[in-house]
Amino acid sequence: MKKFQMPDTYVIIFIVVLFAALLTHTVPVGKFQMHKVTYKTETGVEKSREVPIAGSFAYELNDAGKPLIKGVKFFEPGGNVGISNYVFEGITSGDKWGTAVGVIAFIIITGGAFGIILRTKAVEAGLISLIKKTKGSGNWLIIFVFLSFSLGGAVFGMGEEAIPFAMVLIPIVIGMGYDAITGIMITYVSTQVGFATSWMNPFSVAIAQGVAGIPVLSGATFRIFMWVFFTAFCIIFTLIYAKKVKANPQSSISYETDAYYRKEFDLDEKQDIKFTFGHKLVLLTVVVGMAWIIYGVVKFGYYLPEIATQFVIMGVVAGIIGVFFKLDNMRVNDIAVSFRKGAEDLIGAAIVVGMAKGIVLVLGGTSAGEPSVLNTILNWVATGLSGMPAALCAWVMYIFQSVFNFFVVSGSGQAALTMPIMAPLSDLVGVSRQVSVLAFQLGDGFTNLIVPTSGILIAVLGIARLEWIKWAKFQIKFQVVLFILGSLFVLGGMFIGLQ
Repeated sequence: MKKFQMPDTYVIIFIVVLFAALLTHTVPVGKFQMHKVTYKTETGVEKSREVPIAGSFAYELNDAGKPLIKGVKFFEPGGNVGISNYVFEGITSGDKWGTAVGVIAFIIITGGAFGIILRTKAVEAGLISLIKKTKGSGNWLIIFVFLSFSLGGAVFGMGEEAIPFAMVLIPIVIGMGYDAITGIMITYVSTQVGFATSWMNPFSVAIAQGVAGIPVLSGATFRIFMWVFFTAFCIIFTLIYAKKVKANPQSSISYETDAYYRKEFDLDEKQDIKFTFGHKLVLLTVVVGMAWIIYGVVKFGYYLPEIATQFVIMGVVAGIIGVFFKLDNMRVNDIAVSFRKGAEDLIGAAIVVGMAKGIVLVLGGTSAGEPSVLNTILNWVATGLSGMPAALCAWVMYIFQSVFNFFVVSGSGQAALTMPIMAPLSDLVGVSRQVSVLAFQLGDGFTNLIVPTSGILIAVLGIARLEWIKWAKFQIKFQVVLFILGSLFVLGGMFIGLQ
């Protein structure tokens, strides 16, 4: 008997597409009336969004005056969405401002830019120097990186930016005797923990609060405490896990796939690498570039186009420094070659973004003003919540946002689609709007750690050479713990009257 082979991420997404297509043949489509809401960000910048009007849902009707069931076909010509062309339509959908095509371009470009930075060997030399100074102890590296990235997720919504750092740190921690899981924890998981528990994330909680009609940055004391709690908890969890793996490397589910990096990055063989002035200049370029990104995001609302450009500038400057100082015998052509290699490494993850978007397109898209199955499901959930006790309603909101994130991975997109419905509904059932925002951000953020429709997660797993199904085996237990703790914070917000 042949051993059962776990399905690839692409296979899993295709199965979900078939399920979504089935839904379109059974669930009628509907839409909401739309209106514009205006709110101020934490920096005082005024922004506006088109959002649905709560209670305005109506089914699209067929010629007989009954709710329309608009089943998706296998093949659709003329640029329409069918099962067979969900990948192409997903990849080409949207624009550069955060939708599929923009995220795909961002992933490829930042991968290329950090390919140049990695080619200089500056990060490698710097971390080896750090390891020598800390006498090989990885605990301080784990704590520092996790804390820094979690803060990045909380302050400026760090997410995609974790991808290039994963390219650097995952091989390093494997070379130190840990595993790819440890590397994923300190690079990607840390950003999403900060993202989920943020008090000022401009792409998640700030938009949700603005759309919900409550002051941006309100409830910050509660959320800062929540961020401290979850960050500390996850750091301790990571340290315990890393210690266990270092004591017994074969206990790791990624032990076999880690062999690639164990051969490529052996600390014993790289002890002679010198940390030169050229290396320091490259790292200074990265630090200054990241500071510029943080400043731009917080002060001017920079998003994917600006951040991608900043990464390109960082990469080119690092490449010029590498050539000038002959770092690892680097030449001008190596700048182009390493950019191409870095981009190639993330093509698979970029395609996942398009495939995930294809799921949403099969369901009719995420526009509340256009007829879709997603709108109908959102209305069903809102109607079902109206008869529940307040505390239970808040908890179900958290569950719903967690599940909904599978289909709409974008934090800002999910906030704009669900919060206009959940915020006024929360008034009717005795849940404060602040708690409804809390349910959204925790549900959106924590499930980013496991949903295969997250292009960032798949990109990091690709760098780690780890299949999603293996990651899910490890992550599911951690996800349950996060869900329980998240539930306690949502209920805690209810009981203390968070406003």
